[in-house]
Amino acid sequence: MIKIVSSVLLCVITLSGFAQELPLKKDPAFNEGEVLTYRLRYGIITAAEATLKVLPSDMKFDNKPTYRLSVDAQTSGTFDIFYKIRDHYDSYIDKTDLTPYFYQENIREASYRRQDKARFYQDAKKVVANRGTFTTPTTQTFDLVSAYYFARSLDISKLNINDTFKLNYFLGEEISSLEIEYIGKEVIKTKLGEIRCLKFSPSIKPGRVFRKDSKLYLWITDDNNRVPVKAQVEILVGAVTLEIKSAEGLKYPIGK
Repeated sequence: MIKIVSSVLLCVITLSGFAQELPLKKDPAFNEGEVLTYRLRYGIITAAEATLKVLPSDMKFDNKPTYRLSVDAQTSGTFDIFYKIRDHYDSYIDKTDLTPYFYQENIREASYRRQDKARFYQDAKKVVANRGTFTTPTTQTFDLVSAYYFARSLDISKLNINDTFKLNYFLGEEISSLEIEYIGKEVIKTKLGEIRCLKFSPSIKPGRVFRKDSKLYLWITDDNNRVPVKAQVEILVGAVTLEIKSAEGLKYPIGK
């Protein structure tokens, strides 16, 4: 079950990206003080929860101000009894171009522990991490958290149905590229009410978690916030759904 939890949480954070070729909007889609919470369901059972925050930061890199992005993910209910997860992630991103300077994670999953850090040098196209130095293909490479916020601020006004895009991200010991297809628009019911959304289908690899014909779908608010409100994927047995629980401190009215 931990592989399912990790896979879907990763989807929500990193698969919300559309493409680094698309330009950013003039202003970020978020403010300091924004707090988003999600729950992950396996069938009707809530398996995990996650909280994403935009926090004040005094940190500067290359003498440039940053946003501090913070994520906490933990199992709940029965899953918390049998396999407790308490994961924490931080990312410091440039306030203008929203690319990351520094990323750290503190992973606590049952008896497993890991702490990783990574310094991003975008102009030099490299990432210096605990496990080595990695060359990146472009000057826009992201960690799990910064990808989420960068993607929300993209200008997608020229996006067409069936367009596919890629986003580069660093995870563990490699630089990977993710492909996402734009499906269209759809109105869905959420804890925040009925919301007009943009629907995407990120690519996934079949294996120990996903079936060969599994499809992952992601819904993002069709407004200036661009908040992911739902993700759903079929697995080897059953399906997993991630849904938004609450949204505080949004920069714009939800769904408008």
